[in-house]
Amino acid sequence: MKLLAGNSNRTLAQAVASHLDVPLCRAQVKRFADNEVWVTIDENVRGEDVFILQSTSYPANDHLMELLVCIDALKRASARRITAVTPYFGYARQDRKTGGRTPISAKLVANLITRAGADRVLTMDLHSGQIQGFFDIPTDNLLSAPLLAADIKDNYEKPKDILIVSPDVGGVVRALAVASRLNADLAIVDKRRSGPGKSEVANIIGDVTGRRCILFDDMIDGGGTLCNAAQALVDGGAAEVSAYCSHGVLSGAAVERVEASVLKELVVTDSIGAPQHIESSTKIRYVSCASLIGEAIRRIANEESVSKLFD
Repeated sequence: MKLLAGNSNRTLAQAVASHLDVPLCRAQVKRFADNEVWVTIDENVRGEDVFILQSTSYPANDHLMELLVCIDALKRASARRITAVTPYFGYARQDRKTGGRTPISAKLVANLITRAGADRVLTMDLHSGQIQGFFDIPTDNLLSAPLLAADIKDNYEKPKDILIVSPDVGGVVRALAVASRLNADLAIVDKRRSGPGKSEVANIIGDVTGRRCILFDDMIDGGGTLCNAAQALVDGGAAEVSAYCSHGVLSGAAVERVEASVLKELVVTDSIGAPQHIESSTKIRYVSCASLIGEAIRRIANEESVSKLFD
């Protein structure tokens, strides 16, 4: 087994390598003067089971192209099996036609990864489960629910007193997975989306009065949805509101929005590397998913069950 890291999240790649006690493959992933991606594998990979660790986060197109070129380089170097490990799978929000003459970009990216030569895909908390069906190769979608539920137990004195809240109707199944692990109640924020990245809270389904609420979602991008939901919960009588998200995209003024919000804290995994301005935040905390990804990689390499990780 060999691990190859792109440039999207070297810190996570190093942590996964440490968990597996396997060094990262010697390689160069650089740019030409005109920003074309240039990859050279500096060690023999013929007949090897190679895992490429590369989230397609910001800048999404650059990191996606790095992943595709790495796959092609390994394919031409006669690697036995190539697994694209994308803890955060970009373009996942474009998983259906939302109107006339719009693309299904998640399917396009799935085709690109497959046609580039990947034999398998390993990702975490896809925006929607049906994206697994966009791939014509085996795809494992890891769940961060056990990881984040364990963090809630460690940081809340009485986890049974909390209320798990889904920030929209589409995330109910995801939030319910955490609530069931904590034996906690569930509430739902009924939101209305007026455009990309814009939403308004219409109703709160469930009694939040005096409860310690934890919003649970797969990602936070601009932060508007979570911050609006948090404010609605406080207005509805919640004692405090925190948020747990699998992927901290945190684009634009998201960090400033979180800092100014009523959120007590925002907890995200390190599936996406943290820019410097995020590290200075007083409300954002990271939980490492390296052990989860590393164990999944080990099981795939040994032809063991991945789904048993979540039993």
